[in-house]
Amino acid sequence: MSEYIRNLSIIAHIDHGKSTLADRLMEHTGAVTEREMREQLLDTMDLERERGITIKAQSVRLTHEYHGHEYQINLIDTPGHVDFSYEVSRSLAACDGAILLVDAAQGAQAQTLANAYLAIEAGLEIVPVINKIDLPSADPAAASAEIAAILGGDPADVLAVSAKTGQGISELLDRIIERIPKPSGDVDAPLRALVFDSYFDTYRGVVCSIRVVDGRIRKGEQVLFMATNDKHAANELAVSTPWILPVDQLRAGDVGLLITGVKHIDQIRVGDTVTLVSNPASEPLEGYDEPRPMVFSGLFPSDGDDFERLREALEKLQLNDASLIWEPETSRALGFGFRVGFLGLLHMEIVRERLEREYNLDLVSTAPSVAYRVTLTDDSVIEIRSPQDLPHLTSVAQLEEPYVRAMILAPSEYIGTIMDLVQSRRGTMHHMQYLTPERVELIYELPLAEVVFDFFDHLKSRTRGYASLDYEPTGYRVSDLVKVDILLAGLPVDAFSTITHRAKAVQYGKGMVETLRELIPRQMFDVPIQAAIGGNIISRETVKARRKDVLAKCYGGDISRKRKLLEKQKEGKKRMKMVGAVEVPQEAFVAALRVDTSDR
Repeated sequence: MSEYIRNLSIIAHIDHGKSTLADRLMEHTGAVTEREMREQLLDTMDLERERGITIKAQSVRLTHEYHGHEYQINLIDTPGHVDFSYEVSRSLAACDGAILLVDAAQGAQAQTLANAYLAIEAGLEIVPVINKIDLPSADPAAASAEIAAILGGDPADVLAVSAKTGQGISELLDRIIERIPKPSGDVDAPLRALVFDSYFDTYRGVVCSIRVVDGRIRKGEQVLFMATNDKHAANELAVSTPWILPVDQLRAGDVGLLITGVKHIDQIRVGDTVTLVSNPASEPLEGYDEPRPMVFSGLFPSDGDDFERLREALEKLQLNDASLIWEPETSRALGFGFRVGFLGLLHMEIVRERLEREYNLDLVSTAPSVAYRVTLTDDSVIEIRSPQDLPHLTSVAQLEEPYVRAMILAPSEYIGTIMDLVQSRRGTMHHMQYLTPERVELIYELPLAEVVFDFFDHLKSRTRGYASLDYEPTGYRVSDLVKVDILLAGLPVDAFSTITHRAKAVQYGKGMVETLRELIPRQMFDVPIQAAIGGNIISRETVKARRKDVLAKCYGGDISRKRKLLEKQKEGKKRMKMVGAVEVPQEAFVAALRVDTSDR
């Protein structure tokens, strides 16, 4: 019966204890035994456990007895980092309520506010909870007041728990059943189920995570995916407890897994509606907004023969990560690869690491860039995602770059250092508001290119880790941008090219040529490394030629003998220079593209 079902997710800022709270809820409801229990049980990827962050949302079915009735709680643990907010929005679409978790020691952070607004926009019932009350530095009263100010309500209604010790977990389970509404679907209506996640299993094919909104689905029935119009049999139905448990049917309100045996990845889309072939629904469910990639980078296999393997790996990863987009591209320096769109720099790092670990690929990635809008002299407008796509400057009328509205929450003592950082990144203040006498919210507008690379790292280091950041795109603005090319022995290397603001072009060019001078091994001839804007060289370094000691056998004697040997060596180097090509080792590409330009 749907009245005894509750569907909810846990939303919070990064590192506020979502996964640990999920562990305690599973332990308290008996979903796992003490022997099976381990920390961050729902964080199944090695990367998640190593970094201590949640990357993928995971669902689990729990049971809890309340007033003599057994309730089924479908819990979805979500990521907290700003790069994975798309994952959070998809999870919220499958829920009727959310636990808003706040660290009692740190108080509300930027992602706390951003996720709270996501849940409010989705029309969910929010259960406010403060965590880590066992810490010596915890201030439950202040944290409760902050949550009440955000949501509007009484601080006394905020529940205090410790996910580490288990204090308050029983009261939280009761509060979930009291506050979060039952699912609103009709079990007798035609089937409509929302695909809110999917992944590829080598043996089973595509596994879909679904929330059944209306009707019911039984094992063996023929189902229709409404977006692609594909028909398949429901070979298996299951729920996560958190172990995969096969079931015969899923009804309105249930969250479970649907396995149809589909092996072709493009036949399943996240956000699609599943219905029955025998009794189809007339209207699909509202899906999701398409994710908008913020950062673009080229991914190239070290071995050109791995190009097709990289394509297959990206297709499988895209199934598990709907925010990933990619298209083939070629580079004169790196060969064939893909230009891939990411939601942020952490997302890019995680995707690359997953490709290398899970699919055993060795990859080189180019310097990340954002998408620019170019108005040509014939008034046509194009979007470029890679510096090498920029047309010649004579045909460009204006260049526009994406801007974001950034929200920074920090202790008030760091206002000066934050303002200094943001102004150095071409930011303009929108407004400033004190949430409490000790905490301030700063709203800035600044170029996305200045945010995505290392802004977050600098913000954290300048505020001793106390500041938090969230941002959303606000559109494009005209900027004075130039393309900086890096030339090796007079030939441009597209992998090192970038588009940057004119005021920072010399800094980037100087930093890159100095870095490459250290990384490129000495050849048999001098190698000039130049940074250029159009036809103007703005910086130059030279990798000196490797020299054989031709004077080693001369123990004194006439100086003319030494000069003759040196002149002979010089003539040989001239001939080599005419046919020479610069060898750039793989490590040089990797190291140069990782270098933080602002620290040069």
